[in-house]
Amino acid sequence: MNKKKILIISIIAIVLVPIIITASGFAIREYKEKRTDDDFSEYIDSDKYSEPVYVDGIEVITQDVSCGYAVLEMFSAWNGGDLTEEKLYEEYGRVVTSTGEAFCDEMNKQFPDYTTVMYKYLKNTELIDLTYDSLSEGMPVPVEWAAQKDEEWTLHYSLVTGMDIPNDTVTVANPYGYLENVSVDEFISRTRFDAYENMPLFLRMGFVFGVFEKNSIFIVKEKDR
Repeated sequence: MNKKKILIISIIAIVLVPIIITASGFAIREYKEKRTDDDFSEYIDSDKYSEPVYVDGIEVITQDVSCGYAVLEMFSAWNGGDLTEEKLYEEYGRVVTSTGEAFCDEMNKQFPDYTTVMYKYLKNTELIDLTYDSLSEGMPVPVEWAAQKDEEWTLHYSLVTGMDIPNDTVTVANPYGYLENVSVDEFISRTRFDAYENMPLFLRMGFVFGVFEKNSIFIVKEKDR
């Protein structure tokens, strides 16, 4: 094969490989999203969810550094600790919780008496079930979801503190500085990021290539359980 043909083949490969990888990423994402989008409307009418569940004693803070660090601070204060956003930033000199896996790792590092497991691309019913079970055991639930700040949508960490499904209410400590009550429909829409209007392309590509995940929560358990 002469050099000219080799060059042409190389150029074609350089052009086609990224296209194939991107197309595969979109196909995988579409499959995951379809799999997770099950109907929860009748599921939540189960007797299991007849009782509201709440975790008391969580003080909402307004983030100074990042939402991930703020959730860690809120969890620490609730757990009797003194971890703050500022201490975390001083330790690293940057924000290290930009992805779900990194946030999970930091939860395990900062709270060694607990085990934190990240569940991603859950079915809607699975997400509701795991969140409810954790709250019923007295443990708040960190969550990745879409939120608004100054009317702009963002990817955001918050802390679920309660569920009252018969009254269609999920209570969330939002580190934008307030306690937020949303319907179950809105909760699911935002954990799926369906609510995020006009999501920038670079964030969409983050979901395509697995940098960010939908229907993701973090379940925390004491290590002796």
